[in-house]
Amino acid sequence: MAETVPEPEPEPEPEILPPEETPRRYPSTLGGALYVLAMVVLLVGIYLAAREDWRLGVRWMAGSLLLAAGCRLLLPSHQAGMLAVRNRAVDVALLVVVGGALIFLAGSIPNQPL
Repeated sequence: MAETVPEPEPEPEPEILPPEETPRRYPSTLGGALYVLAMVVLLVGIYLAAREDWRLGVRWMAGSLLLAAGCRLLLPSHQAGMLAVRNRAVDVALLVVVGGALIFLAGSIPNQPL
């Protein structure tokens, strides 16, 4: 008589978790919260540029970029959240260069007669 080889048991399927019922309404990292803060400062700058003195508004926008650069420089990559787009050196360099350029331009453009 021929021996029958038992068939191997099938692997159990991984448990599929249902999607979250309600979406999260808060940042999950400290960097995400600081990103929101930088965006609020940016919106204040846009408001000031549109309604008040444009130079002051541009300086607020530059300050927002410099704040984001400082946060990106100090936070570890796993806590940087949405501030981390590229590697740390590139992120910080781009934010500092653009923020510095905005401050330079806001201070160097002469007033125009009305």
